[in-house]
Amino acid sequence: MNFEFSEEQQFIRDQARNFLSQECTTAVVRGVLESDAACDRDLWGKIVELGWTAMAIPEEHGGLGLGYLELCVIAEELGRALAPVPFSSSVYLATEAIVRFGSADQRAHYLPRLAAGELIGALAHAEGPGEAVNLQVLDNRLSGSKWPVPDGDVADIAVVSARDAQGELRLYIADLNHDGVRRNTLHSMDPSRSQARIDFDAAVVAPLGDAGERELDALLDGAAVLLAFEQVGGSQAAMDSGLEYTKQRYAFGRPVASFQALKHKFADMFVAIELARSNAYYGAWALSSDAPDLPLAAATARVSASDAYYLVSKENLQAHGGMGFTWEFDCHLYYRRAQLLSSQVGSQRRWKDLVATRLLQAA
Repeated sequence: MNFEFSEEQQFIRDQARNFLSQECTTAVVRGVLESDAACDRDLWGKIVELGWTAMAIPEEHGGLGLGYLELCVIAEELGRALAPVPFSSSVYLATEAIVRFGSADQRAHYLPRLAAGELIGALAHAEGPGEAVNLQVLDNRLSGSKWPVPDGDVADIAVVSARDAQGELRLYIADLNHDGVRRNTLHSMDPSRSQARIDFDAAVVAPLGDAGERELDALLDGAAVLLAFEQVGGSQAAMDSGLEYTKQRYAFGRPVASFQALKHKFADMFVAIELARSNAYYGAWALSSDAPDLPLAAATARVSASDAYYLVSKENLQAHGGMGFTWEFDCHLYYRRAQLLSSQVGSQRRWKDLVATRLLQAA
């Protein structure tokens, strides 16, 4: 495989980076972190105006009709900027589920509103610790709890995984503003990206086309690739932050960046990021070409990007010395986001198990 983004896609990346460098500084991230807000609504509105929420939606449903590669470059820049917006939940998961698996009526009803930012979507899959899905839908009504649901407290609709009357796992659409739905914000490692508990009490839901367990796995694989790009972007920004600081900091009359111990640390960070980036590119190629490699590519991208972001965010703290652990420095922002993203669309244990399982299947 010889893969690279096109000139047009790199232009989109440059424009996104320029926009976010002005509109999503770490001061903006801190503004959400230090307040009761679940996200930055002003930034979200500007992102909608730029058409990012409409990128992968077909033109007949109010979208731009672009593809996954364009989403990948946007995802990397959102990760680099630590953007406090529900982009991954609404675009990678809810919108994508409706595009791929919704009925004609569901696509016509929801997609234009998601593209225009009138609705925010989320995926309600987890039911606390573990990977099991036990909630059951009877007569199109759902009772029980889903938690944590990323961005569940700001979402208007949710794609919900639950079992039908025969015990088969299916996907449903729930309107989170209707009767029978109660939401509570959960405390998390990174309050700039909210998490919620959603309690359903005989809430009305509608089947999402004929989507079942296989379709859910495909949805999570695609989201894993896009989240890997967010993690790569965040990893790169964290390493750049540490490198810039150590070049300016002096000890014993020399910049501390010249010390061998720190050089080794930055070399380890660089290698981890490049490994994650190569796996993310592999995943982008597989996702955009609907290659049979996608399940394995998604799992390897997910694991390597999560590992890289954790390593780099941790070593960035160390590179800043004692100051890195203070609230005034930005190191904790990257560490928080690294921890949060590693738990989305399934735990690291799940994805590492999938790497092993899918390697055996490929062999």
